[in-house]
Amino acid sequence: MMIMDMPRVERPREKLMRYGPEKLSDAELLAIMLRTGTKERGVLDLAGDILRKVGPENLKSAAYSELQGQPGIGPVKACELVACFELGRRFLHGKKAAIYLKPQDIWAELKDIREQKKEHFVTFYLDTRNQEIKRDIVSIGTLNYNLVHPREVFEPAVKNLAASVILAHNHPSGCLEPSDEDLSLTKRLAQAGKLLGIEVLDHVIVTKEGWLSFKQKNLM
Repeated sequence: MMIMDMPRVERPREKLMRYGPEKLSDAELLAIMLRTGTKERGVLDLAGDILRKVGPENLKSAAYSELQGQPGIGPVKACELVACFELGRRFLHGKKAAIYLKPQDIWAELKDIREQKKEHFVTFYLDTRNQEIKRDIVSIGTLNYNLVHPREVFEPAVKNLAASVILAHNHPSGCLEPSDEDLSLTKRLAQAGKLLGIEVLDHVIVTKEGWLSFKQKNLM
């Protein structure tokens, strides 16, 4: 349905002005940012399409390349959306994008997985100033050479124009000693990153009590 065909009180902008943003659905809020649809699809329908394709949980960290390829979204709209989401993230955290240089920073950021009973493998994607672009949980379960494929780590890096990555995972046992699998996987990913021109800055093991940096221990 086109916006002009809707009763005025049901249009997203009018609803926001009358009731406040918290009363609007995700699609309605996104429609306000998009402003216009296409000849074939109204802006609300277009917003719904984007939410279904990208996913509400991924939209806040969607890359320009992901949005620009969606029907009805050109370069200008894609830039505006990415800027809005980035600004929202910064306000949410009350600070500018985090800069990661030390393993203790990674340890502090991963407080939600330090006590997990399963291993969580996380990748931090960084720009040229070591500011976080996004982070992904690449796998959950016992870490092994075959479970974490370089493609799963570096495809988002390429898509988000990351200059480097930091790898991290938890050890539910509480032991900080890297396993043979940890060492071989780190070597494999570092080699893949070198081929792509995306440096693996570090691999950090975290537990409830502490952390171990592969870089500081000269393990990579």
